[in-house]
Amino acid sequence: MFQEVSQTDKPAFLLKRRKVTSEYNRTCRLGTENPQSAIYVLGTSLKANLNRSAPPNSKFFSVKCTSNVQYSISPPHQETTHLSPIPLNGNSMLFISMSRASQYENDSKLSVQYYGGKKEVLGRALLHLTAVEISLDVDADRDGVVEKNNRNKGTWKWGPNEHGAILLVNCDSERTYWKKPDSEQNYISKVSDLKDMSVMVLRTRGPAKLPEGYKLTMHISQGDAESVRVFKSRSSEVVNNTLPEKLFYNYFVKEYPLVLSSEVLSQEVPYLGGVAEMNFYVEGLRFPDKDFDGLITINLSLLEPICEGLPETPIFTDKVVFRVAPWIMTPNTLQPVEVFVCSTSDNYQFLKGMRNLVAKSGYKLKICHEYENRGDRWMQDELEFGYIDSPHQWFPVVLDSPRDGKLQDFPYNELLGPDFGYVTRVAQRKDVSSLDSFGNLEVSPPVTVNGKKYPLGRIIIGVAFPTATKGRNMTKVVQDFLRAQKVQEPIALFSDWLLVGHVDEFLTFVPAPDRKGFRLLLASPDAGYKLFRGLQNDGHGQAKLFEGLKDEKPITIDEILNDGSLQDENNYVQSCIDWNRDVLKKELGLDDEDIIDLPILFKLVVEEEKEQYRAVAYYPDMVNMIVLGKNLGIPKPFGPKVNGRCALEAEMCSLMEGLGLSCTFIDDFASYHKLLGEVHCGSNVRRQPFDFKWWNLEM
Repeated sequence: MFQEVSQTDKPAFLLKRRKVTSEYNRTCRLGTENPQSAIYVLGTSLKANLNRSAPPNSKFFSVKCTSNVQYSISPPHQETTHLSPIPLNGNSMLFISMSRASQYENDSKLSVQYYGGKKEVLGRALLHLTAVEISLDVDADRDGVVEKNNRNKGTWKWGPNEHGAILLVNCDSERTYWKKPDSEQNYISKVSDLKDMSVMVLRTRGPAKLPEGYKLTMHISQGDAESVRVFKSRSSEVVNNTLPEKLFYNYFVKEYPLVLSSEVLSQEVPYLGGVAEMNFYVEGLRFPDKDFDGLITINLSLLEPICEGLPETPIFTDKVVFRVAPWIMTPNTLQPVEVFVCSTSDNYQFLKGMRNLVAKSGYKLKICHEYENRGDRWMQDELEFGYIDSPHQWFPVVLDSPRDGKLQDFPYNELLGPDFGYVTRVAQRKDVSSLDSFGNLEVSPPVTVNGKKYPLGRIIIGVAFPTATKGRNMTKVVQDFLRAQKVQEPIALFSDWLLVGHVDEFLTFVPAPDRKGFRLLLASPDAGYKLFRGLQNDGHGQAKLFEGLKDEKPITIDEILNDGSLQDENNYVQSCIDWNRDVLKKELGLDDEDIIDLPILFKLVVEEEKEQYRAVAYYPDMVNMIVLGKNLGIPKPFGPKVNGRCALEAEMCSLMEGLGLSCTFIDDFASYHKLLGEVHCGSNVRRQPFDFKWWNLEM
């Protein structure tokens, strides 16, 4: 039954009901020669130019429609009597909407009648309407549930009260034999892999089928196709016909066909009819990087046929936006989970000390044996532990360094697995230096700098001094990767003055009960000389370092203090560390009270190939420690004994015990220190993730 729709003296509630507003206006055609048909998508508006379809000499028009149709007219006009024809001018527009989805095809109608100057009827345009509800939905409010038609689903914003869906890089492996990251296979091998993907739901409501020739198509851009894949579930839920959960999780690989990929940018998806939901699973393929900002858009379009042989045209498009979750490093202040060390033919003493420390601390110890490490003991240098996180899933991800020593297969072969991801960055071998080992990659605890919060801390890397022309640097592909993650804005320090060149040779962080919740520990030759001069003044100048060590000549405090060349070398080292100290104070928002200087001396050695002096630790470098909660594993320094106790150990304990930390000294002299590394270099720690959710960062 048609209704008269001329704007008259109708009740206010009816006039309000007729008003059409929409952010999505689509032009539709009217014609007086043949009836037209159109699909209307709920939440949008159809716009018709009344003058374009009017017969010649038309001066007025009126409109009728069925009860499910609403309209508004522009420009607005003033009625005089009930059902008076409305004056027609060159810019008369009709905006049409519908209030609910159709049960049947063409079950609603709208007609426009045109009149001449004497109100005689000149023609009538009839429009058949079918209303459908279409919504491509994601978890845009980040609560782990895919809500219906969130108005913000097509944009992404940082912040605790903002919006935007999140996507994980599917970089773990459900396979344990002949394994490779799941992102490298274009199929779902196990249903358990779905939990690493983000659910996307196509919700539809309408007649049993779309009018002839209309179809739904999902599509992505060529640029996004390298970063995402979309799978479909054949077991899509239909209202009142939901599959049992147990049955759902027993489906085979064929139940999750590939919809979109780098080879398939667009594909038709079924319209199920009635009230229906269809699940899709979105898989991230790569992390943000220099050439990828991490944002991905997926579109769903309703296509309208024109005629046979001509391509369809989109009449409605819904879109959703995902941001790929960044790789996040974990600082020393987070809870340890598992400690990793290597077993070699000569590191029994080191392993004994590490076993005792880890057992006392109550964590797991993973020993990489010689058949795996092939003599490469530098566990810290080969890899860095981090994680990725989303509202529905998180898992640890190991970043494999381009160093590629004999441990190069360990991260992939031993760590990659179910719910344990793997990522690496490959560099040209000519570009890789010692600074690409991950002893040169650290992260601070959370800090606030000039009012800006870094709740996930800031990454710290070592590079050449800014004025250097031939210095070593961390390779660009790794630096680009770290910066692209955005959530732990990197700080570059000067570490090329060291022979090995790693920031963990002169700094670390330990937890603290006060101030900012941590202390920055810095190696300090000045603190070392101050300690030794105090001992000398107290009459202990003949106390010896390295006493009792095999193949190591003891040296007295007096001899150290009388060595002018050594003093000059340490003055240079202190100036390098002070330069970094100033950078760290500025970039981490630290005061001097947040920093503790450790008494550590260095010496300069000549790199024969480059004829350049660089520094190494004079005795075991105590800052190069492992932090396990309140327990510290510190290289045993073999310092001068005073009253039966190593003076360096006593000083270290005095500095740390004030923070409630316990010091355990581990003998790494022969097996690590002599090879230019220490406890931290030879170990690694996987830690719990932050409680803070990265998407709540205020950028």
